[in-house]
Amino acid sequence: MKRLIYSVEDDKDISYIIKMALENAGYEVKIFDNGEDFLKEFKEVKPDLILLDMMLPKIQGQDILKIIRADESNNDIDIIIISANKLVSDKVDGLNLGADDYIAKPFDILELVSRVNARFRKAKSNVYKFRGVEINENKRSVTRNNEPIKLTNSEFDILLQLAKANGKIVSREALMSSLWGQNEAYESRTIDMHIGAIRKKLNDKEIILTIHGHGYRINE
Repeated sequence: MKRLIYSVEDDKDISYIIKMALENAGYEVKIFDNGEDFLKEFKEVKPDLILLDMMLPKIQGQDILKIIRADESNNDIDIIIISANKLVSDKVDGLNLGADDYIAKPFDILELVSRVNARFRKAKSNVYKFRGVEINENKRSVTRNNEPIKLTNSEFDILLQLAKANGKIVSREALMSSLWGQNEAYESRTIDMHIGAIRKKLNDKEIILTIHGHGYRINE
């Protein structure tokens, strides 16, 4: 069965390119030029991934993002923001609202397909435990002291990668590659944002240590 992707983009030319490229890559793609139609369809059929423009008529992308992430049953749906806003603050806002990735316009369509492919890569199932944290890779769930922790897909993948390293240092580049299949320089700050969000959600600033000039590691 093909993976289902919803693209919410009011620029018809961009929507057409996205649809053609992703369908050629083997995905089923439905496009929406406004948030109202998207949310109506979303209530009926949930996709595997959403490509979300932040600047839309009437309902803005950030409001759509809030609606989706307010329901924990949507946690396993990947969301990639596609926006003309290139400021770091815009990226931070989007990631803090629960997006898994952020692509600035204009973008290379091959890069977009690569990012989408990367979101769907799944690892072998296992369970990892440290400092009261339990990561269930198969269920893609995280608990701390038996209390569920709500992470975005990107946050989960980063924490899982660090847990698999068993206390060894994982470079920022390795984390970037595991998420997006590449290590573009402008994505570097995105990893820092995700790490900060994970620390906050786990309520432990020391659970992930920053090894300056080298990367990150779990503080066991």
